Formats: sequence, structure tokens, C-alpha cells
Amino acid sequence: MNDTPLSSEGSAILNNKNEWWRREELNARFPALKVRSEMFIVTRNFFNNRSFFEVDTPCLQVSPGMEPNLTAFSTELFEPFNEEMTRRLFLHTSPEFSMKKILCGGVEKIFQLARVWRNGERSRLHHPEFTMLEWYRAGVSWREIANECEELFKELVLRVSKLNGLECFEWNGLKCDPLDEWEYLSVAEAFKKFCSFDILKTTPDPLRPDKDLLSIEAKKLGIRFQDGEEWDEIFYRLFLKEIEPQLGIGVPTVLYDWPLFLAALARQNPLDKRLSERFEIFVCGIELANGFGELTDAFEQRQRFEREIQQKKKMNRISYPIDEDFLNALEAGMPEASGIALGFDRLVMLCTNSKRIEDVLWAPVVKGMP
Repeated sequence: MNDTPLSSEGSAILNNKNEWWRREELNARFPALKVRSEMFIVTRNFFNNRSFFEVDTPCLQVSPGMEPNLTAFSTELFEPFNEEMTRRLFLHTSPEFSMKKILCGGVEKIFQLARVWRNGERSRLHHPEFTMLEWYRAGVSWREIANECEELFKELVLRVSKLNGLECFEWNGLKCDPLDEWEYLSVAEAFKKFCSFDILKTTPDPLRPDKDLLSIEAKKLGIRFQDGEEWDEIFYRLFLKEIEPQLGIGVPTVLYDWPLFLAALARQNPLDKRLSERFEIFVCGIELANGFGELTDAFEQRQRFEREIQQKKKMNRISYPIDEDFLNALEAGMPEASGIALGFDRLVMLCTNSKRIEDVLWAPVVKGMP
């Protein structure tokens, strides 16, 4: 197979029969796919050289992840010779729960290039099945993980540049140089800079933020939302419209100190109880990674899971069981740790100047035929 250049439309468009395997289709994607394969090698070498263990955890889980905005794929597990043991399980949206159980078991530096699934997601930047790079370290701060991510990006870019001459990331006419010094920006600073108000004034009670106060600011900026929407829904409408497109321009942006209400599995910031040790990394307005100084308190984690279940009910979305085994592992003792989840396919897109996530997949999940 030759190195046929990517067309101006990338693979775009898989032909009408969804026959991604045809020679012309693979030829169009092959230069990007070669880079993808090289990036897997570089990534594994990066972690192997730092004494990480590569782990491999089950995709089938009791709980696929509890984030209110995610929808999982479900299936049935039939145990042989025991029909009563049939259980509903889910394809995980992240290997996070299993990897943290391994931390609880005493392995302190782990990474995984995991296949993950999210239902109802397909766009230029989304795919129902994709690759997530996650890594966790015991005894380090979230900033050390962010620094490690910067080192990985630079190592990948330097290697990829030898294959395709990459000088910087480009997306939608925007450029970002990952080899330059990265920008660190707090969520409060971002709202002040791009929305001209103090987001933390809308969270006098960190666990019960005031949606009315945030609604006033959103209306000033012409953000439309429906009556009955909660604080976090209005927050993300503001964030996606006014802030995210401005991040990672010129250099990657590390957006940190997220409001505690949006902490997910991150611990509370010990210096400011309104905040959490959560950070995200952006390039050319694209979110690439989400990281935490990890929450290790089982009681607090249960409370957050229960709150997320209630949020899903209000949003009329499917909720999932709590992984009691995960909470038991936290209760048994998880070390202080930090970790990150990085969308590997999006990073490959940026390293190959591809237009769509399907351009960098060997075998995309084809759309249903009419």
C-alpha cells in the first residue's frame, strides 16, 4: 500500500456504502494511520522509560461512569450453568474505576491505552468507540501530571515532525505550538477574561451554586437557556460558547481550579473550599484531556455519585448503578494520587492535520444504513 496523500476532505467521507475497507478509502487515510501507529509506540516507550506498568482492565463494568452528560452501551452477561446469575453490564466510558482499584492494590504508576464507548456521540470530534490514554501516579500532585502531559506532547510532536514535517497544531484556522511554554489559567480567570464576571460569586455555597445569579450573567451575554435548567447546565452553555473556543490558541492551555460542584472524581482544593483539583487541557479550542488530584474519601465519593444520579433524573437521562466495589476499594485505602484521561484519537488528529476523527481510525464504527 502506498503513501497516498490525504485528500482535501480527508476520508470524509466514507463512501455511501460505508465500505471503509476499500483500497481507495484506506489509501486516503493511510498517512495518518501510519502516524497513529508510531504515536502508540512513542507513547508506550514514554511510560515504559518512566517505570510505569501498562495495565489492561475489563471493558464490561457494573457502572460505566457516572458523569451526567454521558450515555453508555448496555449488554447482558450470561453465566454458564447458572441462569440466575445473568446481569446487566455496561461498556465503560473510561477505565478509571478499575485503574483506581489497582492503585488501591498498591501499584503506584500505571497507564492504559483503553478502548472506551459512549453512546449517542458522533461528530468531527466524537465517535461512539474511541481510544483513551489514562495514567495515574500515587504520591504526586495534579501539576506533576500536567507537566508529564506536556513532556509527552513534546516527545510525540518531535517524533511526528520527522514523519510529516509537523511544526505546530492546526484546527479550524487556529494554530498552537505545543513546544512553547504552556499557559496555566484558572476557571475563575477564564470567566473574568472572556465573560467579564466572577463565576465564584455564583457559588456562595459550593455544593449548591446559585443558578439565579448565574442566569443574570448569562442573559447579559445573550446566552439562551430554558427555564428550569440547573446551574451546571447554564455554566456549560456559557463555557462552550464564550470560553472553550478561546483556549489553547498559540500554546496549549491548562484550565485548572474548577468549581467544586463540577469536581467529578477530583478532591477539594485544600486552599480554597469552593474549588476542586480538576484540570483540563485545550489545544485550538479542543478539549484533549481531563485530569484530577484524585478524591480518596469513599463517603464523599458516594455522596457525589448519589448527587449525579439525581442530576440525571432531573435531566431525564439514564442513570447507572454505583460501583460498590470501587467504593469498597477507596474505603480500604487509596493512596494520595493524581491522574488524567486523554483523548488519543483527537491528539492523532492534531498531529496529522486531519479534519475528522474518522480520518485517523483504522476501522470506524459505520453509520446505520437507511
